[in-house]
Amino acid sequence: MRSSEFFETHPLFTHEEFVQARAPRGATTRTSDNLLGKHLEAGRIVRVRRGLYAVVPRSVDPDSTRVDPYLLATKLTPDAVVAYHAALQFYGKAYSLWNRYHYLTFGRARPFSYRDMVFVPVQLPVSVRSLSGFGEGVVEKRHSGGTVRATTLERALVDVLDAPGKAGGFEEIWRCLEMVEFFDLDAVVEHVARLGSALTAARVGFFLEQHREELMVEDRYLQSLNKLSPAQPRYFDSRREPGRLQSRWNLIVPERVLKRTWQEVV
Repeated sequence: MRSSEFFETHPLFTHEEFVQARAPRGATTRTSDNLLGKHLEAGRIVRVRRGLYAVVPRSVDPDSTRVDPYLLATKLTPDAVVAYHAALQFYGKAYSLWNRYHYLTFGRARPFSYRDMVFVPVQLPVSVRSLSGFGEGVVEKRHSGGTVRATTLERALVDVLDAPGKAGGFEEIWRCLEMVEFFDLDAVVEHVARLGSALTAARVGFFLEQHREELMVEDRYLQSLNKLSPAQPRYFDSRREPGRLQSRWNLIVPERVLKRTWQEVV
C-alpha cells in the first residue's frame, strides 16, 4: 500500500501498522522508517508520541492539527477501551465537555498528555479480568476516519456509578445519564452482576428506580439488582455524606441526589 493510500484510511496510526501495511510492497522496517522520517519533515504527519503518528490534513499547519481524542485513546495501548465519562462524551451524552479521557486496559500504563488533552489509564477491574471480551460491553465504531473501541452506554452507566470519581461526581453522572433515552436493561444488570459490587448494584438500582417511568424499567430488573445489593446499610457516597435510608437498596442517599436539587431554578 502506498503511503498516500494508507494515510487516507489511517488518520492516527502506530509504527507497527505502517510497517505492516508497507510489507506487501517488499519494504523493510528500515525503509518504512526512512519514509516516515521524510513524511515528518514534509509536515504530512506529526508524531504524537513515540511510535504513534497523526496524519496532517492537506493545507493544515502541522502545529495546529487536531487529533481526535477518542482515536488517540484507543491507540494508547493495544487493548485500550474508551470508558467512563469519556465513553458518555463519545456518544454525545455528556453534560460537561472534558479534555480528560479515561480508558480501560489490562496492563499498567502512565497518564499521557497531548496538547490540552489528558489520557488516564484504568486497569480493568479484577472481577472481570478473567472474562472474555473485556467482560463484555465493548464495541468498535467507525469514527473520524478510524475505529474507536468504547464501552457501550449500558456498561458506561454501570461503570460511572461504580467509580463516580471518573465521571465528575453524582450531579454530572445524573445529568449525563438523563440524556440517554434508552438502555438495554438486561445488559445493565448483567454487567452489574459481573462486577460483583453490592454498592454498585444498589446505586444502579436506585438510579433506575428513580427513572423507571422515563426508562420504562420493569420491576424484574429492580428485583434482580435488589438481590445483588448490600445486606447492611451503606453510604451512597464514599465520603459518607448524610442522607436518608432507602430501605429497598440499603443505601443512605444524600438529599441532593434524592431530590436532584441541581435542577432547581435559582
